[in-house]
Amino acid sequence: MPASSHLQRILTAVLALGLVGLALWQGGLLVLLAVMGVSALGVWEFTALFRPGPEHASLRRLGVVLGAGLPLAAKFGPAQALGWTLAAIFWILALRFLFRYGRDQERADFHDELILMAGAAYLPLMLQFFLSLGRLEIILVLLSTIVSDTAAFYAGTLWGRKKIWPQISPKKSWAGSIGGMAGCMLAVTAFGACFGDAPLVAWLALGAVLNLAAQLGDFFESALKRKLEVKDSGTILPGHGGLLDRIDSLLFALPCYVLCRQALSFFP
Repeated sequence: MPASSHLQRILTAVLALGLVGLALWQGGLLVLLAVMGVSALGVWEFTALFRPGPEHASLRRLGVVLGAGLPLAAKFGPAQALGWTLAAIFWILALRFLFRYGRDQERADFHDELILMAGAAYLPLMLQFFLSLGRLEIILVLLSTIVSDTAAFYAGTLWGRKKIWPQISPKKSWAGSIGGMAGCMLAVTAFGACFGDAPLVAWLALGAVLNLAAQLGDFFESALKRKLEVKDSGTILPGHGGLLDRIDSLLFALPCYVLCRQALSFFP
């Protein structure tokens, strides 16, 4: 990797971590705004992967509204607000298709609406789980994905020879996968030993589960990009590509942590 590209990656990562740290320090409103912003930008980027070009700008703008609105409903709505919001999203998209079909039966299809529904499930529905977590839990989930990606990158760069799934991701190796797993388990266990109250074996198992989820999230986005024949999901993050390129692991690891904490309490 060229030195300038490496420096761009570091500067972008430092800026992102600084913004996350500020949101966690302030808590409440800033965490909500961060989730809404990432969700809205993510749905825009996800929609643009399938529907690039100015002729689809209205579809992407609708995606931004859906991406920001769903976490807001989850935060301030009543107990059933999330379900009603998803139902409302479907109604809006169904009506959008209905009127488009009424104008042009030959060209109208339901693909645009399915893309938006998939984007809503992939991003805001997953990211809204952050709003139910405490500061330590948020840091833990972010730490697990950052360490997983970083350890996998450097282990794969140093020792990667045999590829793990070349049809989907030609660069990912078994060495990178094992390095990411080991790094995540160590980081999660160390964090748990310092701040948690679950048994050591529980933290080791949690690290393994979160890393496996993170790797699956990474593979999913890689498969998506290969299918759509794009290198990066976008260009919003210098040196890193698109937003989805950075949070693909997180989108799978976050709900897995929420499921795991239903079985065992990890923090006081």
